[in-house]
Amino acid sequence: MKKVKWFFILTGLILISIFSCGKKIVPALVAGKISKTFDSAAFDYIYVEAIKEKLMGNSGEALKDFEQSLELNPESDAAYYQMAQILIANRDIKNGKKYALKAVSIEPENIWYLMMLAGTYYQEKNLDSAIIYYEKAVKYYPEKESLRLTLGNLYSENKNYDKASEIFNALDKKYGINEASTLSTVKNLMFAGDYGKALERILLLLKQYPDEILYNGLLAEIYRGKGEKEKAMEVYNQLIQRNPDNPETLLSLCDFLIKEKIYDEFLQLLDTIVLNTKISREDKIALFAQLTEESDLIKAYGDKLQLTFTVLESTYENDEIIVLLRPELSIKQGKLDDAALRLEEIIKKQPENYYAWEKLLLVYLQQGDYKKLLVKGEECATKFNRSFLAKLLYANGAMENGKFIVALEELRKANILAGENKDLIMQVLSMKASVYYKMKDLTNTFETFEEALKNNSEDLTILNNYAYYLAEQNMRLKEAEIMAGKVIEKEKTNATFLDTYAWVLYKRGKLKEAAKIMESIIKNKEENDAEYLEHYGYILKKQKNCAKATENWKKAIELDSTKTNLLKEIENCIK
Repeated sequence: MKKVKWFFILTGLILISIFSCGKKIVPALVAGKISKTFDSAAFDYIYVEAIKEKLMGNSGEALKDFEQSLELNPESDAAYYQMAQILIANRDIKNGKKYALKAVSIEPENIWYLMMLAGTYYQEKNLDSAIIYYEKAVKYYPEKESLRLTLGNLYSENKNYDKASEIFNALDKKYGINEASTLSTVKNLMFAGDYGKALERILLLLKQYPDEILYNGLLAEIYRGKGEKEKAMEVYNQLIQRNPDNPETLLSLCDFLIKEKIYDEFLQLLDTIVLNTKISREDKIALFAQLTEESDLIKAYGDKLQLTFTVLESTYENDEIIVLLRPELSIKQGKLDDAALRLEEIIKKQPENYYAWEKLLLVYLQQGDYKKLLVKGEECATKFNRSFLAKLLYANGAMENGKFIVALEELRKANILAGENKDLIMQVLSMKASVYYKMKDLTNTFETFEEALKNNSEDLTILNNYAYYLAEQNMRLKEAEIMAGKVIEKEKTNATFLDTYAWVLYKRGKLKEAAKIMESIIKNKEENDAEYLEHYGYILKKQKNCAKATENWKKAIELDSTKTNLLKEIENCIK
């Protein structure tokens, strides 16, 4: 049976905080525009009650009161603004923006409303929309130069370097060399690739602030951008000589050495950083977490890094985050057994360390060790009964061990925890369909897929799995081909999706197309996958190429000894 593609999304709490607490209260002092037929006394009472509930943290009650106040005065921009704040703070960005837009439509020149919308769009990485509202703010408040500076930085981030340059140059002309607009000018020129002019400006800044770490770091980056790595290294050496223990200098040098792949010098520096008490725990965690993403460094010096990670652990004994770094490094080294062993040690010593539990279950999943996933998954899901991911992983372990009723029950609980999060709900439905399929309950399998598609008809994982299961049952093959084709239109290089499409084509009798796809998958994949080799074998057999079919099946058995069904296929093919 083909392993279905799963995506586990770790969700965090992200609160969008646009203004300080004091600033948030300002728009609440006025109730907004007044309609012609308006009971001001009743409105003021309800509005003030809503503000009280908001300040006390009772978001639900506050929203109800604000809605009631809007029934009395539907033109109250301040009420819309307050509701937008509450919703955005509670991560309901979509509805929060609706209320913010309504507030702006009533009072288009209110800076608080404009800034809320700009900040929200920026959090969504929608720079074009963020820029529109900053442009409006600058238009209405030209005297506020901080708005112009921020707009210039947004232009630069959005690669509109000329517009950014206009703003920064105007501010530089007015104030001379300064730490705000001149610094933004330097960064804008670097983003645009104009390292020559960037060098001129940074040297002017350094003339005034010669010991500023940030500016020296930028000077080194500019030299690096110009291809003058020796000069960049010289800048860092001078900084180290002047301030040998300075955290900013050391961390900036680390970043430079990593990017330039000067690993020997970096590792020597790393040993001193571990023991440097001036560098904060948070900065050390950030640096070591970055190292787990450096594949070239890990490949060349993985064992050396393991020792350094161990030293870091010893300097922060019992730290619940730092202890997770070494197993993460083992995972990136491909040493899953070592990672699992270390994580098991951690949860034995720190039974309340949820993140260690979570990572351990994910390692079991990656190993395909479903027995351990079942046992530890049950323990984790019980211990941390509000964890969506723990229940999903436990359900996976239960499903793979044939405990389908347990799996469905955990998915029911996970669905409750998902709330209105559509991404999480889709994950539940995807796995639920697979549980039903393993139970040979095709009716519920396909009904679950249909339910998922009603939520999101463009979900690639759902479309892929639905198409594959239909193909396995030789059902609605034309429809399966449409679904699988829709998936690979958007994910042309995903091997799992391509394999599904090829399998559907095989079932449809389109052998030439299917074989071509499988050839490309196996050729481009660094390590062969038993599933792909098995499928390719069936396609080749259908093309009456038994010699090549058996060759692929034998490779599949070597990779996955459980595929004993292929021994019979090989025997029949040879006959």
